Amino acid sequence: MSERIVVDPLTRIEGHLRVEAEIENGKIKDAYSSGTMVRGIETIVKDRDPRDAWVFVGRVCGVCTSIHSLCSVRAVENAFDIVIPPNAQLVRNIMEAVLYMHDHVVHFYQLHALDWVDVVSALKADPAQASVLAQQLSPWPKSSVGYFTALKERLTKFVGSGQLGIFANGYWGHPAYKLTPEQNLIAVAHYLEALEWQKEVVKVHAVFGGKNPHPNYLVGGMPCSIDLNEANAVNTERLDLVKQKLQEAKTFIDQVYVPDLLMIANVYKDEWSKIGGGVRNYLSYGDFPMFEYGDTDSYKMPRGIVLDRDLSQVHPVDANSSEEIKEYIYHSWYTYTQGDKAGLHPYEGETNLNYTGPRPPYTHLDVKDKYSWIKTPRWKEEPMEVGPLARMIVAYAAGKEPQKTLIDDTLKQLDLPAEALFSTLGRTAARGLESKLAADWALEFYDRLIKNLENGDSRMVNHYMWEKETWPKQAQGVGLTEAPRGALAHFIVIEDKKIKNYQMVVPTTWNASPRDEKGILSAYESALIGTPVYDSKQPLEILRTIHSFDPCLACAVHLYDEEGKYVHQMDMF
Repeated sequence: MSERIVVDPLTRIEGHLRVEAEIENGKIKDAYSSGTMVRGIETIVKDRDPRDAWVFVGRVCGVCTSIHSLCSVRAVENAFDIVIPPNAQLVRNIMEAVLYMHDHVVHFYQLHALDWVDVVSALKADPAQASVLAQQLSPWPKSSVGYFTALKERLTKFVGSGQLGIFANGYWGHPAYKLTPEQNLIAVAHYLEALEWQKEVVKVHAVFGGKNPHPNYLVGGMPCSIDLNEANAVNTERLDLVKQKLQEAKTFIDQVYVPDLLMIANVYKDEWSKIGGGVRNYLSYGDFPMFEYGDTDSYKMPRGIVLDRDLSQVHPVDANSSEEIKEYIYHSWYTYTQGDKAGLHPYEGETNLNYTGPRPPYTHLDVKDKYSWIKTPRWKEEPMEVGPLARMIVAYAAGKEPQKTLIDDTLKQLDLPAEALFSTLGRTAARGLESKLAADWALEFYDRLIKNLENGDSRMVNHYMWEKETWPKQAQGVGLTEAPRGALAHFIVIEDKKIKNYQMVVPTTWNASPRDEKGILSAYESALIGTPVYDSKQPLEILRTIHSFDPCLACAVHLYDEEGKYVHQMDMF
């Protein structure tokens, strides 16, 4: 006999996500992913100046801050054939690499680690043994007996007070937790250290973009002047601060994040390297161009698609082709003028809201009908997984270095086959390895920037096509980036110097979307199939797999109370 359980809201994510799962004989037989909020930013930017779009779309999310702004300016630059100066490209790369490091570290510790780490178990740890283990794992200096003793005392008082705070409502003591008390104590220590670390690395965004979150961008370049000797510009002192923060970030990732990741992977690998694989196709738009954005061969992360987990071939992807990327709404709360079975390329995309779901409160969604605010994108009718795992798989299949060697070395260290990549654990590990690469690349971009400046090149903007009088009557373009959570595309149609249509196909659209008309599941739903659930009242296993994708759903615009009454509408300008 099957049982349907509901996880709503699924916590430790950005936004609002509901998961319904049918469990039979202790395993998930079917699963449904529902985005329970509206985005609608596409409608807000309509008829606005395309040069201003980045300001609005950047507010889609404060967690993956800056990446939507970057994608937006790339879309406009693509529409007008604007090539930005080398220094602007390097600054954008540095800011994006900082976003990767910040986002991945925060995800691992603050959002995902508690799926593997039992905080209460850490109270049983022997600080001396924890110290020995920590020093075996890494040269990180905060590993003395005194350090772990003080932390354990602090944690004991915290738990003893009955005020668990950020650790409240955890499934502590769940039999799926496998770490020793000492390993748990180390992980909790680093959880707290990551909270302090993350506020420092984002200072790089403040130097180049003026602030964080939502640093400033500019069509044609970057809105910061760099002069090594000018007090009112980004000068030598500010650049030295950038280098310091990049070096600190690299140290934390190399000596804290990656060792913790490998510690956890070694404990859970026998089971979780075989669970949560999901769809068999992987998409990456590629990113971090070393030269011009249009020179995809120079990308640190390659562009392409791996189909059916065939690592012998990488397929090309053309976001402009009307026959490749399409969005469907068969199970989504929207309408298309061509009907619910139509698939639209984003240039022709429509955002017509049409909620037909149950009136809150309700027990279950009608999954035979529409059940999500997320559209269903497909590449040539195929579902795709996007994100760190997809990027690493595409790079691995392409033989791209240093990714291939890093993956091979990690698999060897964990004594796992390449097939282990296609799993919940593989997805989690890919994010950590990618952070290590981002830390190295950020310093490489920085060194190139300094060399350009020392050679007398301080250009940060290309004014070509800035004035409206130079624009054609009609233009369209696509901006492609690899957000921390995966392939991100912004499509813009410009007519009479205003935005006629704007569509965003974001990573969580690919991963969290409902199944299509043919019943083919997208990444979240597919990854949950076959997952064992020990206790349906404490579905820790569901959290592990869904969190491995790092869900990011945009801000809601409607709120209802528990009786389904309308509470508040946010007016957005």
